[in-house]
Amino acid sequence: MEELDLQKLKFPIGKFEVPEAFTSEYISDRIAEIESFSERLKKETLHLSDEQLDTPYRPGGWTVRQVIHHCAESHMNCFIRIKWALTENNPVIKAYDETLWSELPDNLKMPIRPTLNLLEGLHYRLGFIMKNLSETDLKKSFIHPENNSEYRIKQIIGTYAWHGNHHLAHITSLKKYRNWE
Repeated sequence: MEELDLQKLKFPIGKFEVPEAFTSEYISDRIAEIESFSERLKKETLHLSDEQLDTPYRPGGWTVRQVIHHCAESHMNCFIRIKWALTENNPVIKAYDETLWSELPDNLKMPIRPTLNLLEGLHYRLGFIMKNLSETDLKKSFIHPENNSEYRIKQIIGTYAWHGNHHLAHITSLKKYRNWE
C-alpha cells in the first residue's frame, strides 16, 4: 500500500458532490443505493476472517471491522436526523465524535454479523421512509451544529448514498489490493 495515493485511498469514489438539481430520478437512484447497501456490504464482508476484518483499509485508517460498525452508527444517526427534520421545524441535531466512537470496544472487537443484521433492518426503514417523502418533505431540513449549516432531506439522501458507497469502496479496494477476492 505504500506506493498508493493516500487521497485515492481516503476517497476511492471521490468526495460527495451536491448535484445541480435534485431530480426525482436522482432521488430514486440514491434511495435504491441506500436500500441495497446492507446486502452489498454483507456480500463483501461476511466471509472475511478476523485477521482481514482487523486490517486497516489504508495506513492510519480504520479497520474493515471499524468501517462496518461506523456505517451502522452513521446511518442510525441519519435515520434519527431525518425523523427530527420531518417532525420538528429545522431542528439543531446532535453531533457525535465518530473517531471516539470508532475506538470503543464494540467497534474494535465485536463480530460484524449483528451490525450487518442491524444495517439490513435500518436500510429497509430508511428506504421505506425515503420512498414515501413528498416534495415538501424533501425540502425539510435540520441544522448541523459543527458548522451551523442547514441540510435538506434531499441532500441527506444523496450524502448517505455516497457515504455507503464510499465506505464500501474502502473495503472492496483493500480486498482487490490484497487479493482477497
